Amino acid sequence: MSVSKNKLDTGLIRELAAILREGDLGEIEIEHEGLKIRVARGGPQVVHAAVAAPAPVAAAPALPSPVGPGSVAVPSGAPDNAVKSPMVGTVYLSADPQSKPYINVGDKVKKGDTLMLVEAMKTFNPVEADRAGTVKAIYVQNSQPVEYGEPLVLIE
Repeated sequence: MSVSKNKLDTGLIRELAAILREGDLGEIEIEHEGLKIRVARGGPQVVHAAVAAPAPVAAAPALPSPVGPGSVAVPSGAPDNAVKSPMVGTVYLSADPQSKPYINVGDKVKKGDTLMLVEAMKTFNPVEADRAGTVKAIYVQNSQPVEYGEPLVLIE
């Protein structure tokens, strides 16, 4: 990376942009010797339109809590200490459709382990365990939209 006092190597930025396009990434960021460069792809402009509210639907009965590995529960009174979504987006339980899920009910996790991904604006953000423990419940399903602060996983 060549950087003079007032001039940045634009070839490096072009290389990063090419990696962005080839990898179909939303953004890429590097840091080297105190210099941080972030290249992000501009997306299409979002146009908001009013949509008629759906007709009310009777509430579905609560599902029983998870019983074994791989079980998924619907959040009904999730505890306050559940790991929550850091952003609005779509949750993915594995790196890609062919991969195993990052976690299953009953798995032991360490602080910092990736539990799942939340995709927002074509960027996949890992949701990490905030503590070590055992996965007691998974409150979301693969490809489910999630809100900021929504309970995702219970680790005890």
